[in-house]
Order: sequence, then structure tokens, then C-alpha cells
Amino acid sequence: MAWRCSGIGWPQGTRLAVLRWEGGRVSPLTTGRTLGFRAEGERSCVGARGHVCPLAATVGGRVTQARCAECARLDRAHSVAADTIADDPRVYRVYLAWFGPGMAKVGITAEERGPARLLEQGAVVFSWLGRGPLMAARRTEELLSRSLGVPDRIPYAEKRAVRADLPAGAGERAAEVGDAHRRARALEGWPETLEPLPYEPVDHAGVFGLAGLSRATRVVRELVDGGAVAGTLLAVAGPDLHLRTADGEVVVLDTRLLSGWSLVGADPGAPLSVPTADLGVGATGTAQDGLF
Repeated sequence: MAWRCSGIGWPQGTRLAVLRWEGGRVSPLTTGRTLGFRAEGERSCVGARGHVCPLAATVGGRVTQARCAECARLDRAHSVAADTIADDPRVYRVYLAWFGPGMAKVGITAEERGPARLLEQGAVVFSWLGRGPLMAARRTEELLSRSLGVPDRIPYAEKRAVRADLPAGAGERAAEVGDAHRRARALEGWPETLEPLPYEPVDHAGVFGLAGLSRATRVVRELVDGGAVAGTLLAVAGPDLHLRTADGEVVVLDTRLLSGWSLVGADPGAPLSVPTADLGVGATGTAQDGLF
């Protein structure tokens, strides 16, 4: 029985990642469990904004967003991240996040989402900086980028390359966020409508399972028809699964590569049979209780 993955999720209040499947099923991603699946057929466009792709288009295996050009355009036309919505009435929060030494960033998220955006990005430590209307939050984000050189994006390849080498102490992990928070609050030019929030670091190292994490050596580049991914789950950070395969190697799977594929269960001890790259390069008729 084939299932179609609709992505990873971090349900509010659980701090436990799940894989979501079309039809509403979920698979909890608890560390230490074994999993295995195999792709079948072609990867198809997942559509946009809840609508099925009108072209039933196929998409490439290496893209992290399984959308054809038309559906990607429609999705982006309603995206806060793409600055296409300026009149969103919701309250937004500005945050500072840290992913490893020298990797602090600034970002914004709707207040109603809580810390979900930080979990989705794989932020090891974060602190809120302020709250207010969308455009005030956006201007603050731009102020920090311009005045402090704090970026609003960090590539996933850089994040995953350092997860096994992070400082062991929570205080040391939070140091860069604390420094950036202090410098940000001292800046002139804050929008009057943005309410400052105190420095209160939140550490996700335990949530992700990073303590004692073995260094990964390979990253899955793409799924292919008949290709299997299997192993023991060591950690889940953002969209990334860190797996120990049957031969003892540790590999990273970006779960965004799963969307658009039909997946069937595979032996958790099956060998990895999908294209990979060095870490840091690109990226029976009865109902089933779970795919793996």
C-alpha cells in the first residue's frame, strides 16, 4: 500500500516531530526507532494552497519544493516570506535563532504559530526579540540585517554540517543569541509599533536529540523509483532526519524531498539505494497503522 507524504510537522504543544501523510495520518518521529520506505513511480507536483496541480506535472527529485512552475508561482503569490502580503492583520514576532558557531539569524513568524517556525528551521537556540504588526516586524528584521549584519537565511547544508559538533553546555550554545539580542535592543530606529520582548533563550538540543549525535558523512540527494531509505533514527532537526544505516554509516535525509512521491514500506535493515553526496553538498489489502 503506497502512501503520499505531505511533509514533516511539529504539532504545537508536543515538541515531537511527525511525518504527515495525505488523508490525515501521521507517523511520530521518535529517536531510536527504525524506519524504512521505498519510492515508487514518478514524483508529482503537490499543487498549491490546497489545490491539486491542474497539470498533474512531474517534478525533479532534487528540488525541496515539489511544485511545478505554475503552482510555485501561485504559492508564492500568497506568501508572507516573499513579501507579497503587506496587509496581514495578525500579530508577528521577531526572533533571533542560532544553528551553530557563527550562525545566528533574524526572522519573523506569526505569533499564533508559537515556536513552530523555529522547530521547522532546526534552530538549536532562539529568543524572541519583539512583537507587533507585520510591517513593523519586517522593518526590524531589515534593521538588524543592515546594522548588525545578522542574515535572515542560513543554508541547510551549513546547519546540518555542524550539528554533531555543537557546544555541550546550554549557556555556551545561547551566547551568540544573547549577544545579538543585546546589540539589537541598543539600536536606534526601532519601529514604534514593535513591542520589545526580553531575552529568554529556548534550547532545542534535547528536543532534536543532538546530545552525543554521531557525525553524518552523507546526505541524500534525491529519491528515485525503487530507491530505498532505511535505518535507525538518531535525531530530527528541522526537516532533517539523521539515520544510521544498516552498514553503520550516518546519513541525513531532508524530508522535503519526500513530498510528491508514493512511498511503500521497506525493511529497516535494507541498504540505502538512493543517490547521496558528501555532507554539505547540495541536498496486502489491509489497512496499515503506519508506513514504518
